[in-house]
Amino acid sequence: MMPPALQIILAALLDQLWGDPRWLPHPVRGIGALGSSLENLFRKTGLPLKVAGILTLLLMLAASGGIVLLLLYSAQSIHPLAGTAVSILIVYTTIAARDLARHSRAVYAALQNHDLSEARRRVAMIVGRETDKLSEEEVARAAVESVAESMVDGVCAPLFYAFIGGPAAAMLYKAINTADSMFGYKNERYREFGWAAARLDDLANFIPARLTGLLVPLAALLLGLDAKSSWRIFWRDRKNHSSPNSGHGEAAVAGALGIRLGGSSTYFGRVVVKPTIGDARQQIAAGHIPATNRLMLLTMSLTLLLLSLFSFLP
Repeated sequence: MMPPALQIILAALLDQLWGDPRWLPHPVRGIGALGSSLENLFRKTGLPLKVAGILTLLLMLAASGGIVLLLLYSAQSIHPLAGTAVSILIVYTTIAARDLARHSRAVYAALQNHDLSEARRRVAMIVGRETDKLSEEEVARAAVESVAESMVDGVCAPLFYAFIGGPAAAMLYKAINTADSMFGYKNERYREFGWAAARLDDLANFIPARLTGLLVPLAALLLGLDAKSSWRIFWRDRKNHSSPNSGHGEAAVAGALGIRLGGSSTYFGRVVVKPTIGDARQQIAAGHIPATNRLMLLTMSLTLLLLSLFSFLP
């Protein structure tokens, strides 16, 4: 039997080699389609919206975990090597490091080519804010914030749960995260329906977010960035966010790069002023995008190393 830690490392390497090919059916897209169907179904039942949201979430989790366990059992019954291969492939689909880097590099390339309209279009693919009027600095900030925030749910959290409970746990985490991204809005439509998804996502990210925030300063040190400021800003500004978890990675990244994140953004025609994170020791520029990617990739490597070491403890 291949050690589970080695399987997870291979899954992370597979993500770096392959990413998320658009032509390949992806479990997260399937989870999203199921969530949409269940939402439509339960909204028609007349149940209280909070109850309908809880039932939708539970069925999404049951389907995601059940299908993974069935696949693993079926593959293992054919041959242990088949079981190992399926396990690696499932964990691979829960990691999004290469895609995060790829999308943000596209924004960086457009900014380097002085094509602001293309940069706005590309950054719109990874953020929820309106981008059609963003300046170059605001486009760069949006890209940096997206990668810094997604370090948790796209990279470190799936790895954490893969080490804790294997492929099924990693996929259950992705189901929770997908449900939150679909329903976890504080608007009239989803305030009640998405309550359970938002609360469970907060709980699921609690440890991974703090682990990420603690490892980014070490990654900054190894990359020759400002590790001391990364550590200081992490502790000072990690709670300057509407989410109890998203600010941890952002604060550590902002400190490492000497930039200020947060501030005003426009969502659905409404200007939202967020608390600021970090000190503006330098203006945010296109070059901070690849620097954030390097921080993200090294933080992923440190997460793998740390969790692997823990997995071999007696």
